[in-house]
Amino acid sequence: MALLSEISMERKPHIAIFTTASLPWMTGTAVNPLFRAAYLANGGERKVTLVIPWLSLKDQELVYTNKLTFGSPSLHETYVRQWLEERTGFLSRFDICFYPGKFDKEKRSIIAVGDITKVIPDEEADIAVLEEPEHLTWYHHGRRWKAKFRLVIGVIHTNYLEYVKREKNGKLRSFLLKYINSWVTHIYCHKVIRLSAATQDFSRSVICNIHGVNPKFLEIGKRKQEQQEKENGAFSKGAYYIGKMVWGKGYRELLQLLTKYQNQLTGLQVDLYGSGEDSNEVQEAARKLKLTVKVYPGRDHADPLFHEYKVFINPSLSDVVCTTTAEALAMGKIVVCANHPSNEFFKQFPNCWTYQDGDGFVRETHKALIDEPAPLTDEQRHELSWEAATERFLRVVKLDQPFTVETIAPTPHFMSTSLRVLDLRSKVEDVGAFVHNTAFGIEAARRAFGAIPGSLQPDEEQCKELGLAPATRKRGSRN
Repeated sequence: MALLSEISMERKPHIAIFTTASLPWMTGTAVNPLFRAAYLANGGERKVTLVIPWLSLKDQELVYTNKLTFGSPSLHETYVRQWLEERTGFLSRFDICFYPGKFDKEKRSIIAVGDITKVIPDEEADIAVLEEPEHLTWYHHGRRWKAKFRLVIGVIHTNYLEYVKREKNGKLRSFLLKYINSWVTHIYCHKVIRLSAATQDFSRSVICNIHGVNPKFLEIGKRKQEQQEKENGAFSKGAYYIGKMVWGKGYRELLQLLTKYQNQLTGLQVDLYGSGEDSNEVQEAARKLKLTVKVYPGRDHADPLFHEYKVFINPSLSDVVCTTTAEALAMGKIVVCANHPSNEFFKQFPNCWTYQDGDGFVRETHKALIDEPAPLTDEQRHELSWEAATERFLRVVKLDQPFTVETIAPTPHFMSTSLRVLDLRSKVEDVGAFVHNTAFGIEAARRAFGAIPGSLQPDEEQCKELGLAPATRKRGSRN
């Protein structure tokens, strides 16, 4: 295996960040890797490339909001950079590359097509960050990530097991998915970062929240705190929740709590903001309540409309680290949320109020509507920032140190025995990677495991759009 110590001191180390979504799809794996690339590259100490999916027009129309579509990758890149620079206030210093992707309607996910490791030249293949490594490698057919890159870091964003449990035959599907996830991350990643303990456990993993908050939310919070110091109360509205309007994003838990405890919450008004496939059902459930629960279309959380709300209620049990919770804290609001592993990072902030059960939810909600938020210190604001998140990322994967062999694996204490064990493990991983690569190079096997047809190799349209050589079909495959 090539080691990080082999990187020439004459050039900057190269970090390639691969992710499963892109703006204008406002999902966590589109936004957070984008900020990560910006802040890793901002100091100029390292070269950074963000690798995002390119969708053909028919898929763009299904995924991207407000009818935004792009006729070419260059137009898409311009949009992404402009969006980012408006929020960070500095020029983006990283490269953007595209890999061919297809939208899976059933999974509501973008699936990588072909061998996406080819996007990065071999001579620059130092460090790969796989945002959602299980998602990126479920159907991977191409060069083994560990063979291509000197260090492969997986970042676990999503609690897939929790989502699958809520579907038909959920327990069985969750059981199978757990082992598939463990398998692909083990054979393709050297290290794994879990954003919180709400995800499934993985070998070689550490728990660390390496996400930050869009600087605009911290600016909003500073202004509200200044207003609060001058006036007696800076908020004119009560409680709200914002999130993609699907049952799995906290709406089920919230409406269940409001239904069960509506007599104890008399007079409470909660405004819900979101758009999604379950919008009609959420509105219907809200209309049945005695409480006033108003439902509105989704909008940007930084919109001035939200500045006046004092209490953010988020009872979700499916989140890993909720971005909107971090944003609400940055804006100086009180957050009422469940005592759940996904909220562990937020407990350090005085305005994060957790509850253990329904009675606690009622108690904390009443109290939050009466009390005023505590002012955030400079240290607390920094902890929410992307600067701090980047520091945590570099520290947890030891990239804040000079590149050495130790970056990948500590030196064994008992050399002869330990090296034999490491060699055996490496051979087992090699076999696993070979089996995975072989199986997912067969169209029938791919479909049996849920891959969409035509995702083995990019089609003629995608090759033309991305300037790729036409893919050579394997005999017997039907793309």
